[in-house]
Amino acid sequence: MHDQRLKDIVPFVVSVEEGSFAAAAERLHLTGSAISKSVSRLETRLGSRLLERTTRRLDLTDAGEAYYQTCLRVLEDLAEAESVLAAHRAIPSGRLRLAVPNSYGRLCVMPLLIPFCQQHPEIELSLSFSDRFLDLFDEGIDVAVRIGKRAEMPASLGWRQLGRERMVFCASPDYLRREGRPQSIAELLRHRAILYERVDGTPKPWLFLSEDGYPDWRDVPFRLALGDVDAQLQAVCAGLGVAQMPTWLVQGPLARGELEIILPHMRPDGLALTLVWPRRKQLLPKVDALLAALSALDITG
Repeated sequence: MHDQRLKDIVPFVVSVEEGSFAAAAERLHLTGSAISKSVSRLETRLGSRLLERTTRRLDLTDAGEAYYQTCLRVLEDLAEAESVLAAHRAIPSGRLRLAVPNSYGRLCVMPLLIPFCQQHPEIELSLSFSDRFLDLFDEGIDVAVRIGKRAEMPASLGWRQLGRERMVFCASPDYLRREGRPQSIAELLRHRAILYERVDGTPKPWLFLSEDGYPDWRDVPFRLALGDVDAQLQAVCAGLGVAQMPTWLVQGPLARGELEIILPHMRPDGLALTLVWPRRKQLLPKVDALLAALSALDITG
């Protein structure tokens, strides 16, 4: 882009804001003639009249209104880019909003956030817990931790995939003593399943791998279908049935002996763990520091 294009945009925008070439000239410390020539040069290059001139005021034409709105966005983007670069030299500070999934946020994200807050006392951290994929721009979110299928990301978002869930079949020791330990998929499918119920009200199938290594989702008869993973975990620990759950969720009960893994060789990969942020904010020290801290997240258990 030729430098003159940006030089002519500013006099045009200021002339619209001030309502006259004379007022724009005073604000920019130029002459009225220089402002008028700059706008005329812009109109000649664009091949469109942008302003209707009278002795008392300036009025935008339809083409001028559309071009004015575009110029405002360009100047705002430039100003924001400069502020981001200037802020990059500063220490992390200010309000920072993070969105995390409910259970994974409590179990895995919070242990990282405690030392992060201790290390960065100038940051005011606001934390939202939700299993919905929140709109970062509508909700004013700086960084989101997401578990799920990664849709095509728009250019306005930056993202980083940290890994995929590892799924295991579990039951309580008491249940296995009563009902027996399945030794094959066929035996497993005859046991009482405790499934996760998705937002649309349908039970989530169990995930297996086909002989050629592709995902093989199977609908199974179930005893319970629960729309909350913590409730699902409680039901399994209570001995009500068998469930397939991610290792990050069950590693505590496994360590305490409340659950046992069934068919331990079957650990298919589940959903992806992804960090997402507005790309225009990624150079802000507070966002950069949070992304660095969250890069240590592990979903494999």
